[in-house]
Formats: sequence, structure tokens, C-alpha cells
Amino acid sequence: RDPEMSRGLGDVYKRQVQSSSLDEATKAHYEGLARMNRAWEYYQLVRMYGDVQWIDKVIDPADNEALYGPRTDRDEVMDHVLADINYACEHITANSNRQRFSTDMAYAMKADITLYEGTYCKYRTQAENGKAADESRANKYLQECVSACEYLMAKNYSLSNSYKANYNSVSLASNPEMIFYKPYAQSSLRHSTIDYTINTSGTHGISKDAFDSFLFLDGKPLATTSKNKDDAAVLDADKNYSIREVLAVRDKRLSEILDPVLSFRGHAYSRAGVAAFTTSTGYGIAKYDNPEELSVSDRNNIGYQYTDCPLYWISVIYLNFAEAKAEMGSLTQDDLNNSINKLQARAGLPAMTTTPDADPANNMGVSNLIWEIRRCRRCELIMDNWYRYWDLIRWHQLDKLDSTKYPNTMLGANVSNVPDCEEATKNGYIDASDAQIRTYEAKHYFYPIPTTQLTLNKNMKQNPGW
Repeated sequence: RDPEMSRGLGDVYKRQVQSSSLDEATKAHYEGLARMNRAWEYYQLVRMYGDVQWIDKVIDPADNEALYGPRTDRDEVMDHVLADINYACEHITANSNRQRFSTDMAYAMKADITLYEGTYCKYRTQAENGKAADESRANKYLQECVSACEYLMAKNYSLSNSYKANYNSVSLASNPEMIFYKPYAQSSLRHSTIDYTINTSGTHGISKDAFDSFLFLDGKPLATTSKNKDDAAVLDADKNYSIREVLAVRDKRLSEILDPVLSFRGHAYSRAGVAAFTTSTGYGIAKYDNPEELSVSDRNNIGYQYTDCPLYWISVIYLNFAEAKAEMGSLTQDDLNNSINKLQARAGLPAMTTTPDADPANNMGVSNLIWEIRRCRRCELIMDNWYRYWDLIRWHQLDKLDSTKYPNTMLGANVSNVPDCEEATKNGYIDASDAQIRTYEAKHYFYPIPTTQLTLNKNMKQNPGW
């Protein structure tokens, strides 16, 4: 899709769709599709760059004022985005095909966009984001998020019995969670998601920090649980270093996300017949693999996987709903029971209450309730496309990626029981901090404007710090 054309979709509509012989409802449907796409593109641009040029018409190549104009204030752009997505929600035709754009998809997109904007405006700072926090604006967008979620929660969606089935199914057609998904097919359209997690050249694993975020089955975090906290891998009968007993007392999602044994230098692991692989932290990612329905060859080669991809689904709506209401201070126990506690039950965890106990690991300066809601989101969506990164941006917590301040982000599994371990370790945990130091600077809240754009447009100023 040509970017200039997609930003000028409103003008295209006026000149082409409106002049057609289609009935008014059909015209509004197509305008809704166009404005939904424009909303999504601008949402992406604002997240990345902050202020961007707002363009709502197809530009004449001779119109230098439009071509080389200054950036538009990001709040103004996001208000246009909200208007576009609201129009889409109201006018796109409903349909039951979860592979096609629909009213429900527009509402799901709106829930994501408005949660981002609401929390971003609540937590942003003048020093690091160029704009001070705006509580009134935040609450406006958070309420828009709640309304979008309530619309979808009243529809006929429900949780799948299997968490992992959202990510490793060859068909999501009958999955009750799906609002919109991308289908793949062995004969025509494939991907490399599984191969990426079992690459014999080495793959990335989750960090100790991420591992430790998963609750124990008593509903308690690492600091306060009464369950066995020993996370050291033990040698099993197959000469693998197993973490089965570690996983057995944790949130059930963790055992669906990770391999039951560690994979690291000197101790490569083969999952269900694939070539032996290692990971950067020892934790192997099993979340996307499907040994039951895909052959070893299809799982172990680039571009051969054909499991379907969820794009919008009801568990994310539950998370969005609970977080938005908690941020506004209006979350009730019934709200939790109708949203996040459904995810808690599937994970084998006790129900969350509106007054959870304090977790000493809370390093975000938020209430116990918001901390636990953020934990649930992290665990439910771990390794989903960019969710965690943009969550840290909108919560104004990007410094949590700084490995010099938070070394657990560069630590991996406990290999203290491994004699003559080939990995660098720190207090028994695989340590990648020497190989990769990650530091945070305020400028990282925005992407840099490409130098080619700055050269072309003298009114286009660079983002701070770049």
C-alpha cells in the first residue's frame, strides 16, 4: 500500500466512492474500511515518531506546502485517529468471517489504540516525551477503550480451553477467542515462526526477569510464595537438564511457553525430532510449535510452517478492559471476574482481587492492583508481536530495558547444577551481560527521523537527542 495514498484515503473516497452508484450504507462501509486503515497507519507513525504530518487528501506533486510542511502535534493527529476508528466502528458491515475486516475487528483495533493513547497521556513527561501528562485526555481515551471492550465482551466470544492453541493451531477457524486472524496453508502460504525458535545457529530465550514474573500456583510471586522456589535445573534420565519440577508449581502458561528442559552451549536440545538447538538464556521457546500436526521437516525448515496467526482475540480485550478501568480507578471485582480472572483460571491461578498483596518486585511505582494487571498482561502476551515493548513505552517504563540498572534482563536459567558449564554465569544463572549491554536514554521514546526525510524537508525537525 502506498503511504501517501493511504493517508489520503478520505479524499479518494469523496472523489470516487461517493460519486459511485452504490447505496449509502455500502459507501459508508468502504469509507469505514479506508478510515480504519488510515487510523492504523497513523497510530503506528505516532507511536514511533511522535509529531507527524497529518495528511487527509491525495497530495498534488506541485503542492510544496503540503509536501514539505511541518509535523502536526501528535495529540491532534491521535484525535483524528479516534475520529477515523469511531467512524469505522459505526459503519463497517458486520460479518461472521473472522478472516475479513469487520465491525468487531474495528472495535478490537480501537481498544488497542485507545488504551495506548490513554495510558501514554497519563504517564508521559515533558522532559522525556515533550508533553506533560494530561489526566483529562487520558481518561477520555481510557473510557473509549472500556466502551470498545464492553461491546466485544457482550458478543459471542469465549476463551479457548488451551492457551497454546491460540498460537500453534493449523486452523483457528473454530477457536472461540478469535476476532480476526490470518490463515496460512501448507500448499500456498507459509511462515518461519517455529523454525526461528529452534534455529541451530542459536535462538533467543526469555530472561530470568520474565521467567520470575510468572506467579506460583498459590497465586503468590517469587518473594512471598510458600511453594518450592528452587529453580535449578536437574539432570534427568536422558542426560538433559530438566526444569519440569520448576514448571509444575508455576502459572500453567509457563509450561506451554517453554521447553521442559534447558538448551545451552554443551547441552543442545531436540524438541520432538527437530535438529538440536541452543538458546541465549537456556530457556527454549515452545509456544509456537506443533509437533502433533506438523512434520519434523516442516517445523525445522525456513518458510515451511503454516499455523494460523491470531491478530485480534478476546483475551487481549479482557486485558485492555481491566487495565483501562484500573487506570481510571473504577475497576470492580465483577469487572475482574468478567475479564482477567478468566485468564487466571485458565492458567491455574487463584482469582485476582481488587486489593492484591504487595509484591516486593514492584518497581514501576504503581498500585498493587495495576502491578498485578500488568503482570497478567506480560505473562499472557509474552513474545507476542511487540506488545511488551510498546507497553513499556506507554507506561513510561522504558528504562526497565537498561541492563546496567536491571541486570536480570540479561540473566537466564539457573545452571548451578551443571558441572564445567560452558556458559558465562552470575550466581549460577546464565549471564549474557558481557556479550550485550543494553542502555536506556530518554531519546529512545521516539524513533529518529530518517536523514533522507530531513534532507528533503527542511521543516521536518529531528526528534530530541538524535
